[in-house]
Amino acid sequence: MKRLALTLLGLTSLTLARAAPTEPALQRVPVQRVLRPGLSVAGTPANLNVSITLRYGSKTPGTVLLLMPGYLGGAGSFDRLARQIVALDPKVAVWAVDRRSNLLEPQNRVRFASRAQLETLAREGLPVLPAEKVAYMKDWGLNVTLNDWRAAVQEARKLTPRVFIGGHSLGAALSGLYAAYDFGGQRGYDDVRGLVMLDGYPGLLSGNAVTPQEYQQGASNMIGPIPGIDNLASAPYVNTFFYGPQLASRAAAQARLAAQYPQAPAPPGAFLKWPATNLAAAMTTISQRYTFVPFLALTTGRATNVRETPNPLPRFLGGQDSQRIEGPQDPEELIGWQGDAQSLSEAQDFARRFWLPLSDATEWYFPQKLALDVAAARLSTTGTPYEQTLPVLYNAAVTLPLLGITAQNGVTTDQDFQQYAEGHIKDLTLHTLPGAAHLDMTYAKSDQVARWITEWLAKHP
Repeated sequence: MKRLALTLLGLTSLTLARAAPTEPALQRVPVQRVLRPGLSVAGTPANLNVSITLRYGSKTPGTVLLLMPGYLGGAGSFDRLARQIVALDPKVAVWAVDRRSNLLEPQNRVRFASRAQLETLAREGLPVLPAEKVAYMKDWGLNVTLNDWRAAVQEARKLTPRVFIGGHSLGAALSGLYAAYDFGGQRGYDDVRGLVMLDGYPGLLSGNAVTPQEYQQGASNMIGPIPGIDNLASAPYVNTFFYGPQLASRAAAQARLAAQYPQAPAPPGAFLKWPATNLAAAMTTISQRYTFVPFLALTTGRATNVRETPNPLPRFLGGQDSQRIEGPQDPEELIGWQGDAQSLSEAQDFARRFWLPLSDATEWYFPQKLALDVAAARLSTTGTPYEQTLPVLYNAAVTLPLLGITAQNGVTTDQDFQQYAEGHIKDLTLHTLPGAAHLDMTYAKSDQVARWITEWLAKHP
């Protein structure tokens, strides 16, 4: 009888442990924004030489997982996933990284804006910092990013020896480069116990090898052209037709409108040229069904009251079931938004988390130098012209356990992780999130990704 009771107790505990965290439980997870000294860079204002983390969970954790956001992403992109991880296992703290360029964002202009001001911002955006004012960003490349991150890793190691790093998309690639990096004679992989890569891996944005001439004068990767060293002072941050500081500020304002007034009419001329609800205006720019950039996509449903035609451009880039909105079916009605059972993420939840008081989901001023360095470094710089300036020297020696999670309709496959791990990483765990677009990895309603992570962390002391 006693043995049966213990068995039943164990089953009950297991069932409780596996219960999905409720929304109130997620909101109860404590979070604080912490700024610490980062790498000191000549020419950079002292107040910007900073290591920034958004820390979820206990201040005395048994495990710390530090997560780096992806290309154009901010720490806020991990808000739901981080809360899920901590709610599932309170012994784990998640420290989401904001790269130092997030300090260039005048977030209070969004935070304290009235509804009318948000509507104006959604149409016009905030003024963009002139390149000459932030020319010091020309030095904010791989070395700065990894050393700022390392400052947080070293602080975490003072709390617990169980420190892991990882990231989403480009952030996943950066976690592998961190492990292979030479920090002044210290090997990156000695700092951590393992790697967590979410729909990204080292080499993801590498493309062809960058020649020294391209590195100096201009190169390209899978995203497009990148200024070379000679041009970084005049073009220090990403500012393209699909993303830039002005568009990022507009998106933050539209997200706030969608979160607070989802069914109200969106500002005319903001993100849709036809009358639409705030939620529809926000989601049509980033939904997998309508976006033309597959790495800026998630599944949240579809627009209502619209005429659609197939859109070949996103499909050429790897998009799934891409559609172009041609206009409203009924011109007297607003274009709206409707979720469906197949969607992994929920539209209004995404809108609420896209802009947060502590950190938003984007990096308005993404450093071109970081994209250039990642393209040049690829998996290793040993034996290349970049061996001294970008010392990614230990890739073949990285034997850390690796958890790789792909989005079924994202940008990586199991084969990508297997090829990366071949020959040096023996402890490789792979999962695929069915039906997921690239951004569903961190925004999904399901806690499946968080469960895979917490279960893997528990198995790797």
